[in-house]
Amino acid sequence: MDKSMKFRALVVEKTAGGQFMREIRERSLADLPSGDLIVRVNYSSLNYKDALSATGHPGVTRQFPHTPGIDAAGEVLSCDDGSFAVGDKVIVTGYDLGMETDGGWGEIIRIPSSWAVRLPDALTEQEAMTLGTAGFTAALSVLKLVRAGVKPTDGDILVTGATGGVGSIAVTILARAGYRVVAATGKSTDERFLRDMGAAEIISRDQVTTGSEKPMMKERWAGCVDVVGGEMLSAAVKSTRYGGAVTCCGLVGSTDLPMNVFPFILRGVSLIGIDSVKCPADIRLEVWAKLAGEWKPGHLMDMVTVVSLDGLEEKLQSILGGKIRGRVVVKLA
Repeated sequence: MDKSMKFRALVVEKTAGGQFMREIRERSLADLPSGDLIVRVNYSSLNYKDALSATGHPGVTRQFPHTPGIDAAGEVLSCDDGSFAVGDKVIVTGYDLGMETDGGWGEIIRIPSSWAVRLPDALTEQEAMTLGTAGFTAALSVLKLVRAGVKPTDGDILVTGATGGVGSIAVTILARAGYRVVAATGKSTDERFLRDMGAAEIISRDQVTTGSEKPMMKERWAGCVDVVGGEMLSAAVKSTRYGGAVTCCGLVGSTDLPMNVFPFILRGVSLIGIDSVKCPADIRLEVWAKLAGEWKPGHLMDMVTVVSLDGLEEKLQSILGGKIRGRVVVKLA
């Protein structure tokens, strides 16, 4: 392809004073890293990790100038190794996209072909990005609970951080799978939203963590999808029933886990880590098939706000301040 081909992208630049500035620029194919797959991005999304990258967090991105966007959906422009044909619709999430490799907030990406999966026929590109890494992580968490033997008849499933991207999609997937979901949130005004997503009960953060200073708490949950970490995760583990399981995929509360081994050795509780970045291809395909089929949220478009590249700045500030409900999709087409 013509290396001088131009496209628009949101670029994060580190200034001489160590600050970070963001602007939409015209870039060319020659600016992109090497890779055998070139994709025209039609939709991307906004995740907390994207906001960290866009503000220069060294735990996510160290090389600048840089284009964030850990999610992308679009059509193949070229594929050197023959894994995809020109015009194929693909989804790219995880791996290094949007971290050190220029990501989905640019109209074109160039990546290894192994990072992409085919867009299922039952999903549009916008639906795929409404799900994105958040939906993939939520579905992977539910899959791990199912594989750990947690059944709908075992009791309530707790979802923490329930109004966020991962949490809200986890609520609706679990409800569709037949589980009774208890949604924990610090946003009391979002009860209607959570009910619409499928939550049977909404509780406050304090109702989860009260008593968490104890070695163990009263058994309440058959399982839990935790996206918060810290004290919330500790309380969830301590209050999970005998033989239950808790998945862990977030750290917005804290990276520390203040607890002891008692829930594990006295109740047989399992703590399952969820990594959506390096998840193997066969599991990725299984998860996306479920998201396009039996686990596809019935109210998927009710949880999305669509913005252009030009409208991203306001949403960046909102997600950093914990003020985002549901998902933000970026339309580049």
